[in-house]
Amino acid sequence: MRILAISDEESKYLWEYFDKNKLKDIDLIISCGDLAPEYLSFLVTLSSVPVLYVHGNHDEKYDMSPPEGCICIEDQIYVHKGVRILGLGGSMRYSSGKYQYTEWQMKQRAAKLRLQLFRRRGFDILVTHAPAYELNDGRDLPHQGFQIFRTLIEKYRPKFFLHGHVHLAYGRGHKRYDKYRDTHVINAYERCVFEFEDENPPDSMFAP
Repeated sequence: MRILAISDEESKYLWEYFDKNKLKDIDLIISCGDLAPEYLSFLVTLSSVPVLYVHGNHDEKYDMSPPEGCICIEDQIYVHKGVRILGLGGSMRYSSGKYQYTEWQMKQRAAKLRLQLFRRRGFDILVTHAPAYELNDGRDLPHQGFQIFRTLIEKYRPKFFLHGHVHLAYGRGHKRYDKYRDTHVINAYERCVFEFEDENPPDSMFAP
C-alpha cells in the first residue's frame, strides 16, 4: 500500500499545480493535522482515495468547517484494507486551545482505547500531530512530545509512527525519517510518500 502522509503546510506541488497523475499510485492519504480543511477536501475529491485525519493544535476551524468527504480517526482504530490505524491528534497544552492536552489528558485518551486495542490486537500505524517525547520533538513546551506515544510504540510495536507539528523548516535538525526500536518514524511535514508493506524500508523509499 502506497501512502501519502501530510501535515502542517499545504504542498504547492499538489494544490497549486495539481495534476491527477501525481497521485495516481497513492492508495491512502493520512493527515497529521494543521492543514486547511479545503485542502483535505480537495485531495479527497481529486484523488478518489480515502483521506484520514487527526486534529492539529490549530484545527479549531474544523469544528465549523470540517474537511468534506474525509474521515476523522481521532480516538479510534480505523481499519483500511486490513491495516489498523490509530489516531490521537493534538499537541502538548501550552495555551487554552481545544486540541491541546497535558500528558495526563493524553494518557487518559489512550486508556479509553484499551478495549479497541484488545479487540484489534494492537495497531499497525500510529497517527498523531505531536511527536513522541524525546523522539524528534522540541524542548520548548509547545513542541514537546508525549511520553504515552513512546509507551504505545514500545508495547504494540506498530510498523509506522506518523506525526507532524515539528516543521522541518524550523532548522533545528529535525529528521524526516527515523526509527525507534521496530517502528519507522515519519515526520509528515508538508508531504511524504511511503510503502506500508516493506518490513525494513530503505531510506530511498521515502519520497520528498
